[in-house]
Amino acid sequence: MPGIFVTGTDTGVGKTRVAVALIEALKAQGLRVVGMKPVAAGCDEVAGEWLNEDVARLRAAANVAAPMAWVNPYRFPEPIAPHIAAARQNTRIELAPIVAAYRELERLADCVVVEGAGGFRVPLNEAEDSADLAVALGLPMVLVVGLRLGCLNHALLSAEAIAARGLTLAGWVANGIDPIMALRAENVRALRERIAAPCLAEWPWLEKNAGEVTSAMLDLGPILPRFVRR
Repeated sequence: MPGIFVTGTDTGVGKTRVAVALIEALKAQGLRVVGMKPVAAGCDEVAGEWLNEDVARLRAAANVAAPMAWVNPYRFPEPIAPHIAAARQNTRIELAPIVAAYRELERLADCVVVEGAGGFRVPLNEAEDSADLAVALGLPMVLVVGLRLGCLNHALLSAEAIAARGLTLAGWVANGIDPIMALRAENVRALRERIAAPCLAEWPWLEKNAGEVTSAMLDLGPILPRFVRR
C-alpha cells in the first residue's frame, strides 16, 4: 500500500496540521495509518529521550503503534536547519536509514503519512536534501501552502520542483497562517488556476494545534483511490 509525503512551501506553514488531518481522514476510511517524521530539529528531553512536538502529534493521531526509531529516525535539540543541527551533534543525516525505517512502517500499516522537514529543498546533509529523500521514498506528494504574502511564488516554485524530480503532486492544501492576509481568496484562486493538482482543502487561520478538528474539512476524493486495496 502506498504512503504519502507531506511537504511545504516553507517551515511553519502547517505540515503537521495537514499530516494529522490526513491520518485522521484515512483512519475514518477503516485504514491502519502511522505517521513518520524522518528528521525533527527542535526537541525537548522527555524521560531521557529527545521528543519533538510534531512527532508527538503524529504518534497520537496514528492507530498503529511503532518504535520511535522508525517514526523519527533523526532528532536534534535545536530548532535550526537539519543539516546544521546534525553537524552540531557530530552526526550526518543519511537517507538509507530513513528509507529502511519507512519500509518497516510500511509492513505495519496500510498507509504511512510522512512529514518532511521545512520546505521541499531543505538540506539534509552536504549533498542531499528533502527532495532527494522524497525521490528515495517514491511517494506521491501533498504540498502545504502557507497563505501569506509571497505564497504564490513559493507555491509555484515548489510545485515546479516536485515535477522536476519526477514526483507526483497528488494534491495541495491552502492553509491560513496569516489571520489578516489581504486578498486571500484572490491568491487561492490564482493557485487553483496555476497548479494542475487538486486543492484538497482551503483552511482558515486556526489557533495552534487545531489540526485535529480539520480532517472533516479535507477532501480525500482525489487521492483516496491510492489507498484502496484492489
